[in-house]
Amino acid sequence: MKSGKIKIIAARVLKCGSNRVWFNPEEAEKVKSAMTKEDVKALIQEGIIRKKKANAQSMGRARILSAKKKRGRKRSFGSRRGLKSARSEKRRRWIGRVRALRSELKKLKKENPKAVEKIGYRKIYRLVKGNFFKGRRYLDAFVEGKEKK
Repeated sequence: MKSGKIKIIAARVLKCGSNRVWFNPEEAEKVKSAMTKEDVKALIQEGIIRKKKANAQSMGRARILSAKKKRGRKRSFGSRRGLKSARSEKRRRWIGRVRALRSELKKLKKENPKAVEKIGYRKIYRLVKGNFFKGRRYLDAFVEGKEKK
């Protein structure tokens, strides 16, 4: 049988690609005389046919780099890919904004209770939760604008 066909059969038996199958060049005649799957299995048992190691890419440098990144290195402008918004979680940004707005609302309630009472503290609180305000300035303007009317 042709050595190419034997390679394919051996690859199926060894559960790998045909490129990873190795024949002993000194035993080429034995390999060519193999006709069945059982013959190929016998040659594998004898060590005439073997599976080569996979050409794995080394992870050494990748491990070093990830360790540096864990420590907070490699974060300068030259190392950045993508927008600021892509590098930070949407949820984290929202949490930060909501916390800032809620603390601002508490401050406004202490400093200017009449303006907040006119609209309703709970209503503004719900608007904050519903992502109505872009930032603290917008919240201030909203409360002061309602107060002027």
